[in-house]
Amino acid sequence: MSDTASATTVDQRAVRHRTATVDGRTVFYREAGDPAAPSLVLLHGFPTSSHMFRALMSDLADRFHLIAPDHIGFGYSDAPAVTDFDYSFDNLAAVTTGLLDRLGLDRFALYVMDYGAPIGLRIASRQPHRITGLIVQSGNAYNEGFTPFWEGLFAYARDRAAHEPAMRKMLEPEATRWQYTHGVPADRLDRLTPDTWTLDQALLERPGNKEVQLQLFFDYQTNLPLYATFQEYFRTHRPPMLITWGEHDEIFGADGARAYTRDLPDAELHLLDAGHFALETHGEEIAGLIRDFLGRIRH
Repeated sequence: MSDTASATTVDQRAVRHRTATVDGRTVFYREAGDPAAPSLVLLHGFPTSSHMFRALMSDLADRFHLIAPDHIGFGYSDAPAVTDFDYSFDNLAAVTTGLLDRLGLDRFALYVMDYGAPIGLRIASRQPHRITGLIVQSGNAYNEGFTPFWEGLFAYARDRAAHEPAMRKMLEPEATRWQYTHGVPADRLDRLTPDTWTLDQALLERPGNKEVQLQLFFDYQTNLPLYATFQEYFRTHRPPMLITWGEHDEIFGADGARAYTRDLPDAELHLLDAGHFALETHGEEIAGLIRDFLGRIRH
């Protein structure tokens, strides 16, 4: 691994695994494609990491430059204790911005999923001149789409101590596996690799990491007041948008996908026969949609 990317003659379709230092923290990221090509930044959700984009990066690297970081506290990036780092979505967005600055990415499209949505939309709404387009998968910017799954999380925001036992159950192996398997049609279940939830759970089990995740559960409430800002950004700047969303997602419901078209009526909406982690079962379809979408927008 190296601290900065350098020119290379290796196959640009190969995914490279690198690190960079941002504000004293080590950020792990995957990179593929020619740095001179249009850039796409891929922001993962909970409880996963840039690992979720492993196949997509290989599929798109012949035409695009791809960067997929692990958020602080996730994957192979630093995961300091909650006493050593203020885990908030504001701070995760700041670290991501710092990484993109360090890599010299002035213009890029964003792929946002789950936690990646409030992180990426903070960046887009604050620096709209850098954004060439948005790809959204199961990540809310509207109150529509919150399913019964969120009742416990919103209760946790109101009374942290009383609801912490329930939140800890969301960090157990059965809950991690469920995020991948729910909503997946029977004929695509064999496309799911146990490597995904096994890796996610192994990283959740690191000493102190469950406290990190609990802090981010609690901080999620800070995203909702920003929805009006995100929506104003959509109306004012009209970013091209592609929505690829699992129609059977029981975490972020399909109404959350449809809501984007209220402010961006030209957004391309595709509800897939999938659950939360649609890339695992519909990766080829999503790659094709992205290739077409990015090929038509200005970079």
